Amino acid sequence: MTSANSAPDPGALCAALGRHADARLTTTDDLVRGPWANPVTWRQPVHTVYVPAHLMTGANRDPQIARTWGDAALAALESYGSATGLALALGVPEQDAATVGALTVAKLQREPVEDLRIDFEDGFTQRGVPLEDRDADEDARAAEAADILADWLDADGSGTTGERPGYAPAFAGIRFKSFDPAVRDRGLRTLVIVLSGLAGRGVLTKVLANDPRALRLTLPKVQHHSQVETFVEILEQLEESFGVPESTRIPFEVQVETPQAIVGVKGEAEPARILAAGQGRILSLHYGTYDYSASLGVDAAEQSMEHPVADHAKDVLQVATTAVGVELSDGSTNRIPVGSPEQILDGWRIHHRLVTRHLRRAVRQGWDLHAHQLVTRHLATIAYFRASWEVSAERLRDYVAGDETRWMDEPATAKAMSGYLLRAHACGAVTDEELATTGVSSRDLRTLLVTGRL
Repeated sequence: MTSANSAPDPGALCAALGRHADARLTTTDDLVRGPWANPVTWRQPVHTVYVPAHLMTGANRDPQIARTWGDAALAALESYGSATGLALALGVPEQDAATVGALTVAKLQREPVEDLRIDFEDGFTQRGVPLEDRDADEDARAAEAADILADWLDADGSGTTGERPGYAPAFAGIRFKSFDPAVRDRGLRTLVIVLSGLAGRGVLTKVLANDPRALRLTLPKVQHHSQVETFVEILEQLEESFGVPESTRIPFEVQVETPQAIVGVKGEAEPARILAAGQGRILSLHYGTYDYSASLGVDAAEQSMEHPVADHAKDVLQVATTAVGVELSDGSTNRIPVGSPEQILDGWRIHHRLVTRHLRRAVRQGWDLHAHQLVTRHLATIAYFRASWEVSAERLRDYVAGDETRWMDEPATAKAMSGYLLRAHACGAVTDEELATTGVSSRDLRTLLVTGRL
């Protein structure tokens, strides 16, 4: 003790207070240093394209479907007139329209599809296949899907090292049927056939070791975190069966399409419990526009990515995924840009507006369901990131240099600007030369994104 008239030793007092805080906050400190300090610093696809399995296997087999869709998008754009003209029609400022249009065409030529899901769930139909033959039909299509994925994920699908073919999406996988009791066994069977095909070609272990985020498995219609816990256990058994090294794990995505996946049965925030149940395997949470809206009784004519119930769900998902190393994706619009030139333009206007809207809300990904939507997916994304890249680069350059004569930015803003520029470059909106004007390397941009400091 110290007497009433004497001051404590500052060093000893600070040390004692520090020990007390350390002891009390051990668990919280682990969260602050770990799960809560893990923003998305890797490349996240700007979209996921869903192609029903029956439209790219069997008689419709098309391993180069990403290129097929890209060519269809370019043809639709050409039929409109010019990319610059479309950019102007969609509200891109006149001074930016030519650049945005040119970059959009380049993107459609180079990488029209970033992420593709071969769909064995809602998009998959077996019309014309007798009921007694449908299991065999899906088995055959799942085996074909494995062949196609092997080709995409590993140069020639043979397990040899090499560059991926130019028509291959950077990210690819399947969506299988949900864990609803009525379809669970069928979904698991399709999953096993696909993973067995990849494992048999030596692709599964290689892609998990080299680029595990490239393989995307989508678990749809999750209603409770116990379904995710069970899926993790199933993946552990599959990994053992396929000889996957213990140092690698099969990741997956969760599709949020039910109100129970937003608010749990006891009123708790279910997305956080879903992420915890995933034990670090969950790559992304994907919002399902139409199943979610319909389950809340929203009439078909009112169902939309911008309906209030959609915004509420995505707000909850955004809070749950922020800074924990999990991506978030918006859903789709079923208003397809097809028909007469006026109808196509109307569809493009709607899609462009919705894509821009979720980018402004900091949701960086969405779904596309038709080749013509690739036009406005990339045009809207490129226009969004072109709009502020120069100012962001200038501010970040001043921040790193310690120049506060024009901007007095804080570390949190530096994080945001770094993430913006990295995404702008990854999607093709900003060139290598333009990114270099920041004076900061890509590696240092990722450091800034995490820490706000160099």
